Amino acid sequence: MGIDIGVNYILAVVTDLQGNIHNEQFTKIGNLTFEETLNETYSIIDELIVSLPKSPYGVIGIGIGVPGLVKNGRVLMAPNISWKNVDLKKLVEEKYNTPVVIQNEANAGAYGEKKFGAGKPYNDIVYISIGIGIGAGFILNGKLHEGHNGLTGEVGHMTINMNGPLCNCGNKGCWELYASEQSLINMALEYNIIKGNPEEKTLEWLISLAENENEQALKIINKLSDYILVGLNNIINSYNPEQIIIGNRLATLQNWLEEPLKQNISTHPLVSHQKDLQLHFSMLEKKSAALGVSAFVTDSFFSKNQLTN
Repeated sequence: MGIDIGVNYILAVVTDLQGNIHNEQFTKIGNLTFEETLNETYSIIDELIVSLPKSPYGVIGIGIGVPGLVKNGRVLMAPNISWKNVDLKKLVEEKYNTPVVIQNEANAGAYGEKKFGAGKPYNDIVYISIGIGIGAGFILNGKLHEGHNGLTGEVGHMTINMNGPLCNCGNKGCWELYASEQSLINMALEYNIIKGNPEEKTLEWLISLAENENEQALKIINKLSDYILVGLNNIINSYNPEQIIIGNRLATLQNWLEEPLKQNISTHPLVSHQKDLQLHFSMLEKKSAALGVSAFVTDSFFSKNQLTN
């Protein structure tokens, strides 16, 4: 079982040992406390357990991806959901008495795309998860790279405007303040596209406007692509990847983002870094992280069984 806890949603999937999805549940959430989010997650897990097909193993484990810094199953900091120093692994293992894997959602997304999606043919990948915030997962030489302390990938907090607005992380001018789902909603407010209660307006609502060729909606999506490009150029120049994958919720804007990004990405990075560079959108869309953490659980299961046989 794999669960992706986002800022405004929880997505859970039940897979077999090959990663095929047998059941899934998507739940929108608001500004919940940690305890409220945990209880909602428990409710989703309980519902999915009831729906499980017959299996000699039952639930072999639960994987959870979260948008923040994770080490040894503990969420050290997740500014966009206001979590800090939470031993999520211990809590869920005590609740369900089954192995639990906690992972940064961008790392999980990168792993999911490498195993099941757009990253399968590539060995050096940067997966960019763009939702309410922005994170990155790195596949180097075919393997997930987590950094010295397992805390790599917080690219959403690279500064692209040193005099920019204050971010939840305490920094100013972070990339995710300009190039995320939240920034898109903020631009819709700025351009007076949103009428009525802003909390009722979502990415899906903006997509429906774009599909109907709303001029203002198309304008802010194009502006968003410019901001995404700034961060991508920094990443390309810093890491020289073979492939970049755009994933998470903004992958649903592929119809409007893909062409301007591909056209302009070749004009900014160092020429030497452009050779063989591929830019793709997630094949798994919003399910990359959930499938990724589910795969971590499966890998752990096989590893332990090999050791005991």
